[in-house]
Amino acid sequence: MKSLLWIVLFMLGLAGVLIPLTYLYTASKLPQLESEFDVDKLLKHSIEGERMSLRAGQSERNPRPIAFNRPDFSRLPKDLVALYIRHMECPRYFQTPREDGAAWAWRLFVGATVGTAPPGEGACERLLAMRIAQGLGISGNLQLTVAAHRLHAFMQKDQLIAYDLAILYFERGVVGVEDAAFTLFKKELSDLQLPELAELQLALPPFYRYWDIRQCKNPTVLRQDRDTLLADLAGWKLVSEDRARNATSQKLGCLE
Repeated sequence: MKSLLWIVLFMLGLAGVLIPLTYLYTASKLPQLESEFDVDKLLKHSIEGERMSLRAGQSERNPRPIAFNRPDFSRLPKDLVALYIRHMECPRYFQTPREDGAAWAWRLFVGATVGTAPPGEGACERLLAMRIAQGLGISGNLQLTVAAHRLHAFMQKDQLIAYDLAILYFERGVVGVEDAAFTLFKKELSDLQLPELAELQLALPPFYRYWDIRQCKNPTVLRQDRDTLLADLAGWKLVSEDRARNATSQKLGCLE
């Protein structure tokens, strides 16, 4: 019995040394991720290059700016945020405290070793941080886990949402929800109304139906699915039933 206890203690001590060393070694191989400034610098280079690649081949001037600006959560339509967090399966995302400490460390450890993270609102924080890390060109489960931890250290819940929505890739030169809104509806994101925002949500994770909307493919099905999102949103009390009902009476934005 004593031998078993010593073995257990030895393994715990070994893990206490190896895990920090593995973390530090992996972190040393990643880009510098100490602040939003570091993230912005990396994204600016890649996203502006992507947008420029499209503009260079166009004969007409595209009114969308090429410059990548720091994502601002306050500029996002609140209805879009409500739709997005609902379909991340975290409708109470902003009603729960930011996950930190032992719970967050355990979530990352399980995600890196088992491949699936424990349930809970913190799962969405991890998902968003991992997506942002992927947007920075980082790959590999361990590398993504370490990068997600570093990003989560200085990004609040609203910043994670803002950055994730700003770097979603849709097609060549179309990066972020603002680009997608203009491409799909010929409007700025801030000008979209609830029915158009619900339609835009169908282009976002977890649905990924950007091209169906771009080509207005099967508009009857698109409208049914949009209306389902609106009814679900009202069911979660994220919008009023009257607003949701009025939105379902509007025609699809892609038909305009």
